[in-house]
Amino acid sequence: MKVLIADDHDLVLDTLVAFIEATGGIEPTTAPDFATAKAKIESDGPFDLVLLDLNMPGMNGLSGLETCIGMDRARHVALFTGDASRDLAERALELGAAGFVPKTLPAKSLVNAIRFMAMGEQYLPVGFMSAEQPNDTHPMAKKLTARERQVLKGLTEGKSNKEIARDLDLSEPTIKLHVKTLYRKVGVSNRTQAAMAAREAGLF
Repeated sequence: MKVLIADDHDLVLDTLVAFIEATGGIEPTTAPDFATAKAKIESDGPFDLVLLDLNMPGMNGLSGLETCIGMDRARHVALFTGDASRDLAERALELGAAGFVPKTLPAKSLVNAIRFMAMGEQYLPVGFMSAEQPNDTHPMAKKLTARERQVLKGLTEGKSNKEIARDLDLSEPTIKLHVKTLYRKVGVSNRTQAAMAAREAGLF
């Protein structure tokens, strides 16, 4: 089963590829932008599934999705995004997308969704149409403050400290301090490990 994952956040790609390879049975290829994704579809395809980050360079919203759906060597095409909305999901599915996958989905669910869509099924996460709350009952969640959970959510979405600072209206040094503290609490030493731990826990 061949899958192409296109996303401009290295952390997201590294984390997802690590889980896919650990699961086995899926051969992942990655691309950092839409132009590279198109080139890889043409040169390395056919792919059973192409997973596109909605906000990466060159996508131009749903027009990039539509372009890939029209390519013979992309058997199934789905959207992968941190900015999930019901309206956008419905429009993507109407265009013929194999699914709409929020980046906040736990890693195990993400890999299962990839398999599901690569086999020709259409995927939309259960409960997606209603706002989901973080899993506050998990032991990891109990270790962290509300602010640290917000920062960790940013890490799982592949955001830089600067981007997280902007989202939360805080200074970058403050975010760095939160990151350092949550590393210690979660028992990890880098961003990829933190994102993987959060996904494994189904925290978001």
